[in-house]
Formats: sequence, structure tokens, C-alpha cells
Amino acid sequence: MNRNWYAVYTKPNSETKVVALLTKKRIENFCPHKRMIVGNGSKRRMVYEPLFPSFVFVNITEIQMYEVRKTNDVINFVYWLGRPAVIKTEEIESIARFNGAYYNIHIEKSPVNAAGRVKFSSEPALVQQDSHILSLNTTRVKLNLPSLGYTLYAETNMEQAPVNVEYNEVTNGELA
Repeated sequence: MNRNWYAVYTKPNSETKVVALLTKKRIENFCPHKRMIVGNGSKRRMVYEPLFPSFVFVNITEIQMYEVRKTNDVINFVYWLGRPAVIKTEEIESIARFNGAYYNIHIEKSPVNAAGRVKFSSEPALVQQDSHILSLNTTRVKLNLPSLGYTLYAETNMEQAPVNVEYNEVTNGELA
């Protein structure tokens, strides 16, 4: 039987608990956490929060769905057109790579397109330093996830961000 990635809703702030319970049941799961640097001056620290609040991704067969549903703090699967939504493997891999490469990631809802391709791009962002001067010293990096209906954004330095890279095929885990 084929294994697919699915998204499950969890109770609020229960993602870590659900991950532990699914791991104990030997169910492959993925819950990306965004790394945020908070604080000023010498009091800066790293904070970890779930990238997708109340979501955990699972890689299961249809037979294992009942086992996931009866896990504590799991509400239900995310549905699309009356069936549990299948998340493309390349989107899960892209999320993992993007999450590992950038800090202070923000998510935004976007239109769902089940047939769409994962697209990674970077664009210069204008930053106002004075009341009159604008500079291009940062780049806004974005990853569009069409079948999930989200776009991930991160700010980075110009020299760190690749320009207009697109994932054609992500079977080998490399950028095309």
C-alpha cells in the first residue's frame, strides 16, 4: 500500500505532545518549528514555535488513518474535496530545507492549487533607514506551497539568499 503525507489538526498548543505520541506508535511524522531570535542587545535568545500552529504532518497508509485519529489531542485530518488532503512529498522536503536554512519565518495563506509546483524565490525588500533614504540591504525569501495553501516568508541578507531558484524535481533532495 502507498504511503502519503497528510496533515492532521491538533488541539491548540498540543503539537509536541502529538508528535511524541505518534513517534511512540512508530508513525512517521513531521512538525516543523520556526526559530525566532527575540530580545535586544545581550538579552537575545532563540525561541522555537510550531511553524504551522495546530498542524502535524504524518506519512501513513490509509489503513493507519484510524490509528492516527484515535491518538490523544488529534482532532481530525485536513480535508480537501471530501477526502483527507494528500500533501506532496516535495512540499514536505521543501519545508524542511527552508526551515533549516532561515530564521524568523512567517506564514501566509495563499490559494490552494493541488496541481501546482513548489516554487522558491527571493526578492529585494526596501528598508527605510531615514525618513528619506531607502536601501536594498535585505531580501525577502519565499517558498510557495500550492497544495497546502500557504506561502512561507523569511528575511535574509542579500549575499545569503539565492535568486529565483525554482524546484523542478525534488526527488533527490537537491535544488534544480
